[in-house]
Amino acid sequence: MVAAAQVTEEQARAVAEEARESGWDKPSFAKELFLGRLRLDLVHPFPQPPPAEAAKSDRFLAELEKYCATLDGTVIERESLIPDDYVKGFAELGCFGLKVAEEYGGLGLSQVAYNRVLMLAASVHPSIGALLSAHQSIGVPEPLKLAGTPEQKREFLPRCAKGAVSAFLLTEPDVGSDPARMASTATPTEDGSAYVLDGVKLWTTNGVVAELLVVMARVPRSEGHRGGITAFVVEADSPGITVERRNAFMGLRGIENGVTRLHQVRVPAANLIGREGDGLKIALTTLNAGRLALPAMCAGAGKWSLLIARQWSAERVQWGRQVGKHGAVAAKLSFIAATTFALEAVLELSGQMADEGRNDIRIEAALAKLWSSEMACLIADELIQIRGGRGYETAESLAARGERAVPAEQQFRDLRINRIFEGSSEIMRLLVAREAVDAHLAAAGDLADPKADLQHKAKAALGASGFYAKWLPHLVSGKGQLPTSYGEFGSNATHLRFVERNARKLARSTFYGMARWQAGMEKHQAFLGRVVDIGAELFAMSASCVRAEMLRAQDPSQGEAAYELADAFCQQSRIRVDRLFAALWDNTDEVDHRLADGILDGRYTWLEAGVTDQSEGTGPWISQWSPGASTEENVARRFLPPTRSGG
Repeated sequence: MVAAAQVTEEQARAVAEEARESGWDKPSFAKELFLGRLRLDLVHPFPQPPPAEAAKSDRFLAELEKYCATLDGTVIERESLIPDDYVKGFAELGCFGLKVAEEYGGLGLSQVAYNRVLMLAASVHPSIGALLSAHQSIGVPEPLKLAGTPEQKREFLPRCAKGAVSAFLLTEPDVGSDPARMASTATPTEDGSAYVLDGVKLWTTNGVVAELLVVMARVPRSEGHRGGITAFVVEADSPGITVERRNAFMGLRGIENGVTRLHQVRVPAANLIGREGDGLKIALTTLNAGRLALPAMCAGAGKWSLLIARQWSAERVQWGRQVGKHGAVAAKLSFIAATTFALEAVLELSGQMADEGRNDIRIEAALAKLWSSEMACLIADELIQIRGGRGYETAESLAARGERAVPAEQQFRDLRINRIFEGSSEIMRLLVAREAVDAHLAAAGDLADPKADLQHKAKAALGASGFYAKWLPHLVSGKGQLPTSYGEFGSNATHLRFVERNARKLARSTFYGMARWQAGMEKHQAFLGRVVDIGAELFAMSASCVRAEMLRAQDPSQGEAAYELADAFCQQSRIRVDRLFAALWDNTDEVDHRLADGILDGRYTWLEAGVTDQSEGTGPWISQWSPGASTEENVARRFLPPTRSGG
């Protein structure tokens, strides 16, 4: 049996640190926010696409909307499959080459247009959004755009644009967010012409139907090979590849997600993406923009929830009044509308920044993914509550008794995965926290190194003094304390003053935490998580105010409504920010850790008595895999005919 590689905490940290982008060659609005600086000049005026690009996007979206209107999402939900003819239609429109350059047969659309396509397509059924986004956000097109050779782009991108579905294979049965433990291998042949891949990959979205794969595997270090986790483009029908399972989930019932075994799979050396050992760096860099696919679908879910909540709350009458007129429901309607406006503001701002390329958006994209996935789930939950029993009832059941088939419970199930996809919320908080404290780590050096001795810590303290002597004074006061600041934002100026004041407060709080815990800071994940959540709220408030001002300048009537939405959102967000700040220092973190230790030690097993566990004895918690040829039936299939010449 093969288990994941056993690595120490230090080794795992080293692998993650090596994979992250270490430099900051471009400015970052969110990075500055965590350092206590509100750099509105980086996001205001709200960036907008060139007129020609906007017109091109609008034309395509109009075509796509017509096509989507002909599709029936209930078919996907009922059959747990996206029909082949649906996929063929998307391929004919060019939806598998949305961001692929026109020279390779793609549409060459912007990130903003891509986001809007996903929002629209996923409104038919979220499994369609998963198919298209996994193919283009983390599948073959984006890594090749980032690190592919001209030959690789000429060979694979035209095929992707035609509809050769691609998948991304990273996770393993015992390896999730800790890739240092990866067990899959890519062994170079003696003549150097190829690599031989062995391993098992879990949760391969699109893996069941893919024609092309991006596979991450560990190359052994040897003479002439730097080794490390490496990325390859692999033909899915290569000898030795078997899709052993098609997985099923609580939501996304049309998703083509499987378990893929690779046994002695020969891959030409020419298919290596980038260099040996650069696989994780390529994956993380790809996700800087790729992560925006999830906020796009979350924003779309917010829009649909608002539509249903508005119509239902006006139609349903209880105690002589529309239910939306009752205070309890009115608060929920306000939350859904205001948060949906903010979701779209965060999405549009992040997408435009990605398109412009003037800013480093690694933190913005991560914050967008984290915050949007959390807020969308809250919206879905509130919609179910507004709908009452009809919210919990399935659309099929509603239709069967003659009522409007509103799939509120399905949306709740479908959205839940977004808090896990492409980095769980907990991992995203740690990722953002690492970037947020990067300036401190660069300045303080060995002060944050648990292995550094006193001599090195003393030297680091001396080096840090210069940084903090310049940085700390600016946290004392700022524009947020001046009643006339940000006057061009009208009634929303007060919210931007709040953002500025609290950005400085957040930076001070982060500094206090580092001073208090120093090398132990990374152990205080709950503290770091709250720091990141505060930053996410401040980012969303900034995006909302800036977008509202842009809309006011374009159309005073719509702008007035946008100001109302932004104001409501910011007032709601301010309450969350205040609570998070209070919880930084007044919390149950220590007692939670002690109780968790007791739980793991079995101290409270008596509390589990009185129930039966139907899962006991059904299998191991984590499956192990043995090297060798597959003994399972290959369940791989294809939506469309193969695109490879002679395929």
